[in-house]
Amino acid sequence: MTNTDTTGTVPYAAEEPARMEWAKHAPEVYKAMVRLDVAARKGLDPKLAELVKIRASQLNHCAFCLDMHSKDALAAGESAERIIQLSAWEESRHFYTEKEIAAIELTEAVTVLTDGFVPDEVYERAAKQFDEAELSQLIAAIAVINAWNRFGVTCRMTPGHYQPGQHH
Repeated sequence: MTNTDTTGTVPYAAEEPARMEWAKHAPEVYKAMVRLDVAARKGLDPKLAELVKIRASQLNHCAFCLDMHSKDALAAGESAERIIQLSAWEESRHFYTEKEIAAIELTEAVTVLTDGFVPDEVYERAAKQFDEAELSQLIAAIAVINAWNRFGVTCRMTPGHYQPGQHH
């Protein structure tokens, strides 16, 4: 299937089909992931949770999750500017609060475990911004989006069709 731009004149590359609709073949796992996702979000600011999901999805190259969480963030009142700047947040720190920066740093450390651990200084900055209950929820939310990203990337879930709030 060839897509076109909003004017209907410029042909885009063909949309890649999903490799597999894993949720249909593992419905109990999907339902458990949804329950885990809901539990992990409890007590977190919805905009912060979406920024975390977007940043992890950028790092994991999960186009489906980027599409979903960018749309959900916009629907939750997040600005397009902050979403766009998120991939270069270190140069755009002034767009984010110290609490958001700590969450973004922790998201990167948990998502990219190339050194095999989360650096103490990253964890300590997050621990100064979040109480233990909220930090526990944040860590859970980061772990859950990373799991979703693995399903999305492996199964090549197709971005572009998600409507805000569709899976909530």
